[in-house]
Amino acid sequence: MISKPVRNITTQSLVGRAAWDYLPELAQLRIEVFREWPYYYAGDLAYEAKYLATYAQSARSLFVLAHVDGELAGAATGVPLADENVQVQRPFLQQGMDVSSIFYFGESVLRPRYRGLGIGHAFFDAREAYARSLAGILTTCFCARADVPQRRADDVGLGRSLHAFWRARGYVPDPALQTEFSWQEIGELSETPKRMQFWLKRDSFAGCARGSHL
Repeated sequence: MISKPVRNITTQSLVGRAAWDYLPELAQLRIEVFREWPYYYAGDLAYEAKYLATYAQSARSLFVLAHVDGELAGAATGVPLADENVQVQRPFLQQGMDVSSIFYFGESVLRPRYRGLGIGHAFFDAREAYARSLAGILTTCFCARADVPQRRADDVGLGRSLHAFWRARGYVPDPALQTEFSWQEIGELSETPKRMQFWLKRDSFAGCARGSHL
């Protein structure tokens, strides 16, 4: 039996502008990971810089960085939904939800060679703990691509469905909460809209339900 080498895994949580110096590296990381199925993101550094700066400028945002043997392995972000843009808030507002009670997970990206080491769980643990520390937060959520494309012939197969992982963490999709984000897929000539599905976790955040606390 060949044993896996012992790795030195560390995670670091940074709030708001404390993550500013890491933004260029995080932009490259997002482009690298989101090139995989199901996003096939062609990558746009100008957009990435603007997107991440918006998070860093929120005094209540969270960046969780994971390093393995000193190398940046992945990162996860989160921000109160009230600090997000209207495009992200709109589905919740249309359902009569109070965005000030919701914490939104922006992304969780991890380089393929560092998967299976428990870092994905560490990202969720850190963001959920931080959300609980904020007054008034009752729900955590994130969104994922709903119109998932077929894998391409040249796909190396690194990406996999995370639905089982998310459900095991207590998240469920709400069909009433969907939106569209636009980006340029690899092979596309320009950006096109893609349907996104929101997943929510309420039980450990005071068990709120639509029409009551929300």
